[in-house]
Amino acid sequence: MKINSAEFVISNSDVAKCPEGNKPEYAFIGRSNVGKSSLINMLVGRSGLAKTSATPGKTLLINHFIVNDEWYIVDLPGYGYASRGKETREQLSRMIKNYVMRRKQMVNLFVLVDSRHKPQKIDMEFITWLGENGVPFSIVFTKLDKLGSVAGVKNVEEYKQALLEQWEELPPIFVTSSVDGRGRDELLNYIEQINASL
Repeated sequence: MKINSAEFVISNSDVAKCPEGNKPEYAFIGRSNVGKSSLINMLVGRSGLAKTSATPGKTLLINHFIVNDEWYIVDLPGYGYASRGKETREQLSRMIKNYVMRRKQMVNLFVLVDSRHKPQKIDMEFITWLGENGVPFSIVFTKLDKLGSVAGVKNVEEYKQALLEQWEELPPIFVTSSVDGRGRDELLNYIEQINASL
């Protein structure tokens, strides 16, 4: 898939105020500081489209970006950022769940996982929740450039094994790096396939 255009459309905290119409939406979510904004910018080939920050937990709203005037990338708040107050964390959790459960235009949720870490309880619980609620999702491992090829493969395999303890089959899995562009074509091709099937 060729990306001809990618533009910011709207930020809001209420799923009811998301853009109208039937264009498919691909949402991106993960723990704070997983590299979500960098991955989105790498996918569309525009360095400043999604705002990146050195401070985790900066995305506090649902952000819509229109791509090729045909489909949306949706940047969701990160989950599990401990230094936020309990009230803010609950508010973000509600916002995320409302979007994921109620937004009919969302055709796939990309769950981002930092490839440098062992399987994290919070990620596993979130993925289990998605499965229990029948949400269509894929797993995207980020920051593969930070690891040697052997360590990267090993960590991804460990994650797969941990998932297979609960799942009969794995969702689609992608390995990426926003630094060297790894995984970009695979992700865009996957989105193109889904769009073609709608």
